[in-house]
Amino acid sequence: MFAFVEGEIVYKSPSLLYLSVNGVGYEANITLQTFSKIQHLDHCRLYTHLQVREDAWVLYGFADEQERATFRQLLGISGVGAATARIILSSLTPEELETAVAMEESRTLERVKGIGGKTAQRIILELKGKLKLPKNNGSTSAVLHNTTEEDALIALVNLGIARNAAETAVKKVKDAASLTVEELIKQALRAL
Repeated sequence: MFAFVEGEIVYKSPSLLYLSVNGVGYEANITLQTFSKIQHLDHCRLYTHLQVREDAWVLYGFADEQERATFRQLLGISGVGAATARIILSSLTPEELETAVAMEESRTLERVKGIGGKTAQRIILELKGKLKLPKNNGSTSAVLHNTTEEDALIALVNLGIARNAAETAVKKVKDAASLTVEELIKQALRAL
């Protein structure tokens, strides 16, 4: 329905973005990869995917078309929903996912929270030869408001992780203050 939306960033966290487009505010769920590309911007273009469910319409935004295409391919796999696809793309770049699939590295996929051996094998089987990713030609934008730990905690909770578990995982990460938000979230996901 929407190919992309472009406008001023009103609010952003590592997993959620509010974008003002000609007076209309769009709430978009984003990945850590997208957040890392837009975190210092105040204006951006998000390539979008609209998921229409019985109980809600959910908009997902991506910094480039490549990440959106990978997200859509993941959605086509049985047992991989939007939340799981978003966690995968928050833990791995599309290039890392392409390499893991091409090399049949199920261990790489199993390190992603919520991905077990069977799901990892299914992802490899169904995506093998299909992830020929084009070069990035998209762009995006945003601004930091919270501390690194707060941003990481917000992102983990928005990814569906219980707040107590997310707080514990963030505390387990050594030298959290010296890490970027993206690195902190990745390490916290591994610590769960």
